[in-house]
Amino acid sequence: VIRPEPCGVCGSRIRFGKAAVKCRQCQLLLHPKCREQCPSPCVPRPRHHAWPREGVLADFAPPTPPLVPALVVQCVTEVETRGLTETGLYRVPGTEQLVREWKRRLLRAGGMLPALSSVADIHVVCGVLKDFLRGLKEPLVTFSLHPAFLRAADIPDDAACTTALRHVVSKLPLANRDTLAFLMLHLLRVSRSPDCKMDVFNLSRVFGPTLVGHSSANPTPLAIMEDTPRQCKVVARLLSLPPDFWRGFVETEQENLVP
Repeated sequence: VIRPEPCGVCGSRIRFGKAAVKCRQCQLLLHPKCREQCPSPCVPRPRHHAWPREGVLADFAPPTPPLVPALVVQCVTEVETRGLTETGLYRVPGTEQLVREWKRRLLRAGGMLPALSSVADIHVVCGVLKDFLRGLKEPLVTFSLHPAFLRAADIPDDAACTTALRHVVSKLPLANRDTLAFLMLHLLRVSRSPDCKMDVFNLSRVFGPTLVGHSSANPTPLAIMEDTPRQCKVVARLLSLPPDFWRGFVETEQENLVP
């Protein structure tokens, strides 16, 4: 190695002068010791460019449906693989420095993501996912549709509320809609895990500000105070929608969600 680069499997930097293994077809660079964990089979593909440090969700989405960013898929897959027995999943914070470092690594890697299995603390993986969603230029519930989501969640009649929410979800940009569906199915699995002790109420408090946000990038202090309880209500209402509704958006091309 002449120019230090991260290993495509473990994410650690391969230092100057060290031996490395590089795939002729996809250009994946690995530590020799990581070769056994290399994704297989390999398909020829060009180098992936790094993702932007910030952007709207569509900037990170793949070209084919379901339009869920690989970073979101990989974090969710890792959490469901070994995190559903952890108490306080998504509520207990991961080490801030590690969250920042892993988010930086994943964004720099673009589509060729390093494996998250080397992250010992699953709360760090949860932190990366939340930090990625929080760092978008606009939340999954877009600025323009934010008022419509709040109005729909405020409808007291359950049947009318469900109809209104389904209608508003269908208006989201495709990447936002697919990613929201993918996350809702994931959070429902978390809520059903007795070990996590994270019911729909707890999850809606954690994810309300992250997924719903505000109607502008620079809300006033008054808007922040008024929006906070309503953000949680929106997520709680979204989690009350039938899982089959969400599956309809992400299970058409389920094989594309493999990280």
